[in-house]
Amino acid sequence: MTNVDEQLVAEWEELLNVLENVLGKRPADLNGVLFLIGVQELGKGPITFTKEQKQDLMHIAICKVLSLSGFYELEGLDKDGWPHWRVVEKLPHFSLISQETLLKMHVIRYFKEELEFF
Repeated sequence: MTNVDEQLVAEWEELLNVLENVLGKRPADLNGVLFLIGVQELGKGPITFTKEQKQDLMHIAICKVLSLSGFYELEGLDKDGWPHWRVVEKLPHFSLISQETLLKMHVIRYFKEELEFF
């Protein structure tokens, strides 16, 4: 394991610990954290979402965190207040593990820069 990998693992664990302290429950995985970001970015508070809306929230989160590196750009909100994103720069093809690593790096950056969470 490289120093970068070790740092990512340590920062990810720190983020999960902070979220557990704030929420009273530890997110199970990356998808749980992405769901939380989606809810945050939607800005409608804790409401009940359909299965399709939960998938949309995760998409919002992915677009938001990857927008930090210029891959996506916010186009605007639809009539119901849901954000819509457009691709600015196509993501390179990654293995599933590399995709997860990329997302975790951006999620950590999101919490540090956008929310000044930790």
